[in-house]
Amino acid sequence: MAEISARKRIWGWFFFDWASQPYNTLLLTFIFGPYVKEMLGDGTRAQSAWGFGIGAAGIVIAILAPVLGAMADTAGNRMRWIWLFSIMYVVGSFGLWFAHPDHFDLLLVLCLFAIGLIGMEFATIFTNSMLPDLGTPEEIGRISGNGWAFGYVGGLLALVIMLLFFSENAATGTTMLGRSPALGLNPAAREGTRFVGPLTGLWFIVFMVPFFLYVRDPKPRGTDGAAVAAALRGLGQTLRGLPANRSLFAYLGSSMFYRDALNGMYTFGGIYAAGVLNWSVIDTGLFGILAIITGAIFAWLGGRVDSALGPKPVIVAGILTLTVVAVAILFVSREAVFGMPVEPGSKMPDTAFYILGALIGAAGGTLQSASRTMMVRQANPARMAEAFGLYALAGKATSFIAPLLIGVVTLWTGSQQWGVTPLIGLFLLGLFLLAWVKPEGDRAAWDTSEEPPR
Repeated sequence: MAEISARKRIWGWFFFDWASQPYNTLLLTFIFGPYVKEMLGDGTRAQSAWGFGIGAAGIVIAILAPVLGAMADTAGNRMRWIWLFSIMYVVGSFGLWFAHPDHFDLLLVLCLFAIGLIGMEFATIFTNSMLPDLGTPEEIGRISGNGWAFGYVGGLLALVIMLLFFSENAATGTTMLGRSPALGLNPAAREGTRFVGPLTGLWFIVFMVPFFLYVRDPKPRGTDGAAVAAALRGLGQTLRGLPANRSLFAYLGSSMFYRDALNGMYTFGGIYAAGVLNWSVIDTGLFGILAIITGAIFAWLGGRVDSALGPKPVIVAGILTLTVVAVAILFVSREAVFGMPVEPGSKMPDTAFYILGALIGAAGGTLQSASRTMMVRQANPARMAEAFGLYALAGKATSFIAPLLIGVVTLWTGSQQWGVTPLIGLFLLGLFLLAWVKPEGDRAAWDTSEEPPR
């Protein structure tokens, strides 16, 4: 069998970001989230339900992520796990077709959504752990940034396809092109918008082909039974040793909070705009296009800054920008923009929210890309999948707290605007803990005698 070149392996790895991004873009934020709000009819109720459902999925991810990562390091064959969780991704996506407006079952919809979300998050653990194998420490910042930018472009293309050909306006039954949904889908049954689930699943199936063709992984190093026991022992040892590695410990804590806040912005952005600004699914989709474009551009630029200066300055700049945006969001509504009353029908609130969305996309893209390269610098080279399991744990350990807090505060205040205030505190906590993070990590804390996985 011919040797696969480094360039093909890198591009194959990029395609996971391209294939999986529509779950975030189409389902989590810009199409399906606002559709749920339309079905429930009330923005406050929708924001609360969305928060509780995603929070429950976050608990499952937080519990299992580090164990799965440790097993992958011990037994090898990360590709087998990626296959398994890819199936969950596809099943969860296709299942959302059944969110029929005439018999909308919120519990069923949230369960199916959670299956796909868990599959995506777990598959990401193993693909992220492959990053160190793709280049030198000096190159991985650029590789990560390029991959994230490539993923954003995939999400953008999928969103444009949905808006032009499938997602219908609830009032007119037509897409952005002014036509009925493609493939003869029935707008009265909202089949165009519900097609977002099958489209997301089909997109993943097609564009994961280059990943599975070109990305390789070591052969298994042990039996499954032995791997479980060894993984749990190794994970326990890693957790006990975390306080001794203050830099990694602080980084996991920092990323726990700031990534949770960022995910909260993505998760609730569509529902927030639909409820506060009365945007339709198509309006929210246009907002998403702008955010994705800035995200792709700045993820690419951020990757180059990362390679030149390291990931920490990129992370600090991203957190500061997003904190300012989180505060600004509170002061944009249909009635007023930053304290200035506006006339009914004014476009000023829409323009302000578009600008804030562009900033979220720009800062979020660079922050996510730099975060995974920072994890590579902090982690034990011999246990990289386990490290990204812990990284996923850090990203999900409070991921159920942010949605739950937003749900609780939204119900308590009766306001979607005040409901998102927990995000501000999470960003500030992440920035505070970052002060103890060494830019190059603390390699002396690891036992480097272990041979890293190839």
